[in-house]
Amino acid sequence: MGGSSKKTFQLVMIKPTHYDDDGYPITWLKSHIPSNTLAALYGLGEDCRQRQVLGPDVDIVIKPFDETNIRVRPDKIAADFKRGGGKGLICLVGVQSNQFPHAVDLARKFIAAGLPVAMGGFHAAGCLSMLPVVPPEIQEAMDMGISIYAGEAEEGRFDEVLRDAWNGTLKRLYNYMDDLPGIENAPTPHLPQAALSRNEGKKSSFDLGRGCPFQCSFCTIINVQGRKSRFRTADDLEAIIRENYKQGITSFFITDDNMARNRHWEEFFDRIIELKENEGIQVSLLIQVDTQCHRVPRFIQKAQWAGVYRCFIGLENINPDNLMAAKKRQNKITEYRKMLQAWHKAGISTWAGYILGFPGDTRESILRDMEIIKKELPLDILELFMLTPLPGSEDHQKLWKQGVWMDPDLNKYDLHHRVVHHPKMSDDEYYQTYLDCWRAYYTPEHIETVARRHGSIKGRNPAEPAQFMTMFKIMFEAEGIHPLEGGVIRMKYRRDRRHGMPIEPIGVFHWKLALETIRKLKIYGRLAWQGWRIGQRVKNDPKRYEYTDLALTPVDDEDMDKLSMFTETAGGGGAVSKVRNEDLARAKVAAAQNQRLEAAE
Repeated sequence: MGGSSKKTFQLVMIKPTHYDDDGYPITWLKSHIPSNTLAALYGLGEDCRQRQVLGPDVDIVIKPFDETNIRVRPDKIAADFKRGGGKGLICLVGVQSNQFPHAVDLARKFIAAGLPVAMGGFHAAGCLSMLPVVPPEIQEAMDMGISIYAGEAEEGRFDEVLRDAWNGTLKRLYNYMDDLPGIENAPTPHLPQAALSRNEGKKSSFDLGRGCPFQCSFCTIINVQGRKSRFRTADDLEAIIRENYKQGITSFFITDDNMARNRHWEEFFDRIIELKENEGIQVSLLIQVDTQCHRVPRFIQKAQWAGVYRCFIGLENINPDNLMAAKKRQNKITEYRKMLQAWHKAGISTWAGYILGFPGDTRESILRDMEIIKKELPLDILELFMLTPLPGSEDHQKLWKQGVWMDPDLNKYDLHHRVVHHPKMSDDEYYQTYLDCWRAYYTPEHIETVARRHGSIKGRNPAEPAQFMTMFKIMFEAEGIHPLEGGVIRMKYRRDRRHGMPIEPIGVFHWKLALETIRKLKIYGRLAWQGWRIGQRVKNDPKRYEYTDLALTPVDDEDMDKLSMFTETAGGGGAVSKVRNEDLARAKVAAAQNQRLEAAE
């Protein structure tokens, strides 16, 4: 056989992390949350390779990196490019606002090595969809030589970028925000085994729908993915599961903003149930839902049958006035207990997002609300966030137009740092309140309460919620980061520090790292032992099935006046009155219909 004349195009996909407060990238030996964007782009890249979009004589070699679980070395990647012929593209994918500074720093090194770079994600898409001008940081990135991509890459859009990179004609801006593609029958999102093995528990992720019809002012999804919902099919879902199942992946995070509002939800769950019953393909699912999901007939029951073991709920707040201020009108606090009890009864863990820092909040009201939640709602994990005007949200657009100060350091836009001033609290008081809320919710006593709530259900292991709550507490106390950015064994590299910050001498760096590690190990050990003891104490309690408390007590609308959530929160009493007026109106309509029926008879 003669020598091969095939050329090579190297496609490197990097999902960047962001810097910690000391300027080092947050990278773990294993990460907790897999990247859906990386899986989707890898699937699109594989589709381009199979279709030979660069011609039959060009072999596309794809290398994915999720920087939350692997160190990215621009020098080594540049050397690989040279060995492969020098043709290719560096894609920085799914770049959020807090990741933008680090993504630019990575791009700077690649550009210095003569490699073409393209960057996409929520920051670029959100800014270009909501602001009348290109923000300075994006303009500076383009001036540096980075190609900015705004929008989604299905329906052949990725083909265009690859062809331009191959021909050396990359545009400075690809803006598809006014023309979002359909995702039905799109290439299957997946990642190779080597990449998936770096996720803790060997998880993967995918989306079944994009877009959201609601108008929450703090949200970027509605302006990046649009208000018109787009969906995959049940056949797409089956293909995704089968592709991953071949690699031993059976645990998935379905990243839809609201699975309960996906009009195909029942088809999806039924297909998963069929795979389990007919072929023994059994999966575990983490989904996201809204606070009205329990009102959808059969939704929770079928979610349980399909393998949902955990659901994330956008609770956001228990003050109706705060919810209205954020245009979160779909959240009804009078439904919270019913909804959470329904998930609890199904044996499915609940994780809820909760936002602090609405204009009407005070330190006293926030800490009071924490105690109300602990006592009156059967909730497991509470994920606390600071109200942040994320670029791409209506909140950010409004403050930008008004010229209100927002912290210029995008690295802080991770919902874990204060980036605006609060009207009722000083900067220090606001941030301290946020920290104190974490400590108030994740007390040993409340961890045991949650464990006992689960321990009262036959077949449930009360040590599981105790373990997860302890993990959240460890990430917050030992690592000083938001638990959603956590992982297993933090990795730090001296030379990877943020651009503009000094590289510490080798002795100083490793001495500080050693002291930091000792401090962390003490916290890890103390809290892990504490959480294990709580789980075992509840698990071995012979009376565990007799446990009950106010949060587990069946909801009676007549008793709502006795709950602090309705008597002490801003707007709580009004919410109860509204429900009762609606009930009264329905009762009058029903009575009138009965009278008409009796008269007709």
